[in-house]
Amino acid sequence: MLEKTYRPAEVEEKHYRLWEESGAFAAQPQGNGKPYTIMMPPPNVTGSLHMGHALTFTIQDVLTRYNRMRGRDALWQPGTDHAGIATQMVVERNLAKDGKTRHDFGRDAFIDKVWEWKAESGGTITRQLRRLGASPDWPRERFTMDEGLSRAVRKVFVELHRQGLIYKDKRLVNWDPKLHTAISDLEVEQKEIKGNLWHFRYPIDGEEGRFIVVATTRPETMLGDTGVAVHPEDERYKDLIGKMVRLPLVGRLIPIVGDEYADPETGSGAVKITPAHDFNDFEVGKRCGLEQINIMDRDARLNDNVPEAYRGLDRYEARKKVVAELEALELLEKIEPHTHMVPHGDRSGVAIEPWLTDQWYVDAATLAKPAIEAVETGKTVFVPKQWENTYFEWMRNIQPWCISRQIWWGHQIPAWYGPDGTFFVEETEEEARAAANTHYGQDVELTRDADVLDTWFSSALWPFSTLGWPDQTPELDRYYPTDVLVTGFDIIFFWVARMMMMGLHFMKDVPFRTVYIHALVRDEKGQKMSKSKGNVIDPLEIIDQYGTDALRFTLSAMAAQGRDIKLAVNRVEGYRNFATKLWNAARYCQMNGCEPVAGYQPVGLTQTVNRWIVGALADAAKKVAESIDAYKFNEAAGAAYQFTWGTFCDWYMEFTKPILAGSDEAAKAETRATTAWVLDQILHILHPLMPFITEELWEQLSPARANRLISAEWPEFAADIVDPASRDEMDWVVRLISSVRSMRSEMNVPPAAQIELKLKDPNAVSLKRLDTHRDLILRMARLSSVDPLQGEVPKSSVQAVLDETTLVLPLEGIVDLDKEKARLSKEIDKLTGEIKKIDAKLSNEQFVAKAPEEVIEEQRDRREAADQARDKLQKALEMLAG
Repeated sequence: MLEKTYRPAEVEEKHYRLWEESGAFAAQPQGNGKPYTIMMPPPNVTGSLHMGHALTFTIQDVLTRYNRMRGRDALWQPGTDHAGIATQMVVERNLAKDGKTRHDFGRDAFIDKVWEWKAESGGTITRQLRRLGASPDWPRERFTMDEGLSRAVRKVFVELHRQGLIYKDKRLVNWDPKLHTAISDLEVEQKEIKGNLWHFRYPIDGEEGRFIVVATTRPETMLGDTGVAVHPEDERYKDLIGKMVRLPLVGRLIPIVGDEYADPETGSGAVKITPAHDFNDFEVGKRCGLEQINIMDRDARLNDNVPEAYRGLDRYEARKKVVAELEALELLEKIEPHTHMVPHGDRSGVAIEPWLTDQWYVDAATLAKPAIEAVETGKTVFVPKQWENTYFEWMRNIQPWCISRQIWWGHQIPAWYGPDGTFFVEETEEEARAAANTHYGQDVELTRDADVLDTWFSSALWPFSTLGWPDQTPELDRYYPTDVLVTGFDIIFFWVARMMMMGLHFMKDVPFRTVYIHALVRDEKGQKMSKSKGNVIDPLEIIDQYGTDALRFTLSAMAAQGRDIKLAVNRVEGYRNFATKLWNAARYCQMNGCEPVAGYQPVGLTQTVNRWIVGALADAAKKVAESIDAYKFNEAAGAAYQFTWGTFCDWYMEFTKPILAGSDEAAKAETRATTAWVLDQILHILHPLMPFITEELWEQLSPARANRLISAEWPEFAADIVDPASRDEMDWVVRLISSVRSMRSEMNVPPAAQIELKLKDPNAVSLKRLDTHRDLILRMARLSSVDPLQGEVPKSSVQAVLDETTLVLPLEGIVDLDKEKARLSKEIDKLTGEIKKIDAKLSNEQFVAKAPEEVIEEQRDRREAADQARDKLQKALEMLAG
């Protein structure tokens, strides 16, 4: 017999260990199943499980377990990412505790330290994924610095270089002056800074007393100005285009150029152009042929390209000095307070510097063309579809991809430099030496490029490098391209797009057929979770408190396409109660002798209620399957929940109590067998969503079973298992009882009151159903009698319509209907007033423009809830007899 209480912690570790030990997660490359492949987005080796991870890995596991049960050869490929900068920082922080830096060790010894840390601490997140119930093929786990993946990285780099698609160039990058490396846009966070807008007068050369005014938030960069831009159509400045200004403090003559980047409506309409220290200015400089002068070093201190008085100054010290000197020269026109967004390194916390430097680049525009076409032609589809627009926007405006990083941990660039700076790009040092020997005609000393590759470079190869490429492995033939990628919208460009480019270029096919973009998990108010706000919900704490299944089901139930998840702990508690309901239902079945019968098939059933539940189960299983196939996880969870709690527990079990307590042994045997069979099928359809409790119940309800639930087949039913007559009959009973319960609730009828129900204008079918199920209806709707109405509708009655019949509930002497009308009207008026207030806010352009997105979303949700509540009360008011 099942324990009285389900204890998740006691069950979860046991079943996960048995699944993993038995090889239940393993793909079957030699089997006959059609392959189904998901590539796990490799979490950072430094990472620990957060709620975003919990969502994406839950969804991937639901898909994997479901397709495994459908007979597919499911490969969920696991692995972790070396996470260049993040990992290096963790190890450097550990060294700093002993007063050491990586430079005390040197590159090779430091790399050894990183591998030591990875061996000791790098498996945290994969251990935590096991707690979530994730079922990837763990023996196939890969790491982006594995030798096999490193070989793939080197081969890709060399081939792209030989094809002219990787090259060195001097361009602007996001430079982190603290970490001393270029960083990607994804590693940059915008912070709102209260600063100033300084307006400077630049003298027009040859026109004494005439100036052009430029405005800037970064006065120090004016020392590197090489032009001033105005809009070509700006009448104020047309005569100045082509003339020169003398750059204050420097004395350099720089041109005034016409370029549409200058906005006549912003500031003075004239902008200073510093191509080496601003991304927009860099593009203007290229269009207008302006010089690029780098005025900073790697520490963001001013270098020798500025006047001597400024050399060596920190950028912010230089700013103060520039402003003071321009003011002394009477070239400072005005200073305005100005709040603006300033990019910062997300790890170092310092303002990043657009810095002109030599880096390695990928010709992303060329690689993007087939990747754009693949989505345009439907070879890869996005779900929800609107994310295709985001993909196209990024891909059609793609810039060269900077792939070099000035750190030590990562894939070192396979390029070697000769004495004169000529470089040789090869997969190995031996090949580089051979190439250098051919070039120079003799052996020379070579120095390897010290930079490493952007982490996204190696993860761009993930869908095929993990399967053994560049070797032509059986796994590569069988599992590429993959079926679906599950990820967040924030890395569509950084990861999804780059996998598309690399997959198409090297494998000649897309890496995945579908990209499912899941929503963000926010707090219950719709705000983004952050440590600073104190609103982070730790999934491991939730699992400890409510069990893994409750968290997984919550995330699935809330994963509606296109909508962020507003996660409240009470929602998890609610689905913990659902797990408890399932457990108690199983105990009830055991206590009433409803045990699985070997070979049972639900055919030839004599009891209407049994034919009904079997058909309802088939409908529910179909709805769950169709919803998972369509990536509508909320609908899948909803269908499973409604059938389990509502149809099976609340209705079928109540409907069959009289049979189980009766004397018809054949009916009792049929009902017990049917109840046990339906419960088994419920465990099947809930398993992808709630794997632990379903596996435990599967084991305990019939310990002699040979197979585990994880390996069981998904329920498939013939169309004739649904009996329309039984369905219509029992649904009529359910709807009648539900209507009466609703009327009682809306009219505040005391729960213990036994009242009459009259049916007005019932047809013969309804009367027959009433006679058959009268005892059920009386018991479950708490009625003293139910009969056809004779004569007029009694006063003080409430009414509701059920098909052709009007349900009449006389309430004279039980409820004061006038008082109820007044109460309902008052509540409706209150809700109407609240709706008007919200509508006024949402129609206020200033409010909509200034309010954060989550506040607007909260207002919309409140309005929707108030609208639904008002409609419900309105219907209740209409039920009152006129």
